[in-house]
Amino acid sequence: MGNLKSSVNKGVKTKIAGQTQDDVVYCHVFDAILEQRLPPATKLSEEALAEIFGVSRTIIRRALLRLSLEKVVDIRPNRGAIVAAPSVEEAKQIFKAREVLELAIIELAVEHATSAQITECRQLVEDEDNAFATNDYGKGLRLSGEFHIKLAEMAENAPLLTFQRSIVSQSSLLIAMYETSNNAHCSQDEHRELLDAIEDRDKEKAVSLMKVHLEHIRAKLNLDDSVASNDLHVVFSDVLKNKAS
Repeated sequence: MGNLKSSVNKGVKTKIAGQTQDDVVYCHVFDAILEQRLPPATKLSEEALAEIFGVSRTIIRRALLRLSLEKVVDIRPNRGAIVAAPSVEEAKQIFKAREVLELAIIELAVEHATSAQITECRQLVEDEDNAFATNDYGKGLRLSGEFHIKLAEMAENAPLLTFQRSIVSQSSLLIAMYETSNNAHCSQDEHRELLDAIEDRDKEKAVSLMKVHLEHIRAKLNLDDSVASNDLHVVFSDVLKNKAS
């Protein structure tokens, strides 16, 4: 319980007016996953979370259910909830879905983004840059994900924003599991170039830049057949094959 407690408490914020108790729990756990303070396969004990947040287990269950609908938490019958741990094949599917989603979002962002939103995003990129410069990798990764969520807000399409929140969180899980180095975050220069294209209302350039950007993110992950596994049957598959022959 200690690891879970420190992981969640590190990101505790003041409750925002209008938030329900399960909103608060949801936001904190969501951020902890996005910042990789709760790594894949971490058990999310209802009892521990209820104690940490001072709420009932019913509230915790509601928050975990919301996270499970966004595919960042797995709820296992009779065994409780864990942070999701996508397989290699699932990771490939997630990134294909992200490609389709992000290209739709960037087109709409070019059409609808306001000057205020663009200015806000530029500050976000500066904060992201500062986080990585000071080796605060978790914060930098969260801000990188937040940048992509802000693009979805610019698109002015509520369903796309909902999908984007889920995809960004799932992508963070994939980075935690499959990154080849701590340089797997998005390029801040590419983020700035995307904002420039949006500000110029250049849809063709924005789409082209987003394609390259997504290719760079994907290239930094090891999603080939040599990825390490915590499945003993996978790790010792050669022994099983020899045993069967």
